[in-house]
Amino acid sequence: MTALPDLLARLPGQTILVVGDLMLDHFLIGSVDRISPEAPVPVVQFAREEYRLGGAANVAANLHALGARVEVVGLIGDDAEGGQLKTELARAGMGTTGLVIDPARRTTRKTRVVTTRNQQVARIDYESDGEATGEAATALVEQIARLASDAGAILISDYLKGVITPAVSAAAIAAAKRHGIPVTVDPKVSHSAYYAGATLITPNHHEAEAIAHMRVRHDDQAAVCARRIAEITGCENVLITRGEQGMWLHTPQGDTTLPAEAREVSDVTGAGDTVIATLTLALATGASLENAARLANRAAGIVVGKFGPATVSLDELR
Repeated sequence: MTALPDLLARLPGQTILVVGDLMLDHFLIGSVDRISPEAPVPVVQFAREEYRLGGAANVAANLHALGARVEVVGLIGDDAEGGQLKTELARAGMGTTGLVIDPARRTTRKTRVVTTRNQQVARIDYESDGEATGEAATALVEQIARLASDAGAILISDYLKGVITPAVSAAAIAAAKRHGIPVTVDPKVSHSAYYAGATLITPNHHEAEAIAHMRVRHDDQAAVCARRIAEITGCENVLITRGEQGMWLHTPQGDTTLPAEAREVSDVTGAGDTVIATLTLALATGASLENAARLANRAAGIVVGKFGPATVSLDELR
């Protein structure tokens, strides 16, 4: 079994192609010291605002933080938010030539009103979540085919915002097989039929229960659930992220349980992004599924101690 420090040394420089739903996370931050006289809601005294990469863009940011070269395929609108998202990706050193502009849709933006103590007061979503069609859908498939040849792995990040259609998912999986590289999926329940043939699927606890139509309360149930998901989705390897109960990895060779490693939990937002980014990057180096999952488990234990969509660095993992 390869030691994790040796695996860490192989991560930088790997190229990962991320295909998925890009988002811009907008935070309005302020203090609260009274309730509005107009309605039973807190009055937030504005202090500052922040923008962060969200959704598949946060996956890309996690990969970049671990030293990967990243290419991104996704949809943005012909709007200010799309321009900002592209600028933020490029500023971070990620490839943006795979971005497809669809004038008929708006760039996904999630605006969260939060207090200075990191308590969320409200969230407003700006989005167009219909599945990509027409020229935009064709362009997504073309960009996947173009960029896959230089990738060490392909990562599908599905947030149900329209990018991951049957055709796009099939194109990514076919490209991975054509080039002999792994393809991983962070799934959504209603798209379970889209991922057949992927190397690995990483549902969280609630998604796993919904896909398998069963409750999971202990390891024996997790084992049954993972096998069902493999059968239903057509993905041989399944990693169920179970929060405080850690992770359950199912492969045709056997199952492995990984205890949770979080020391402090501040915010689980984006933790799944960190898991699949770390896992995929490790697989791109040729790591085993078990070692890749162990490394991803450690990364998750770090990122849940941070607020909002966040990343984990190589130094933190070391």
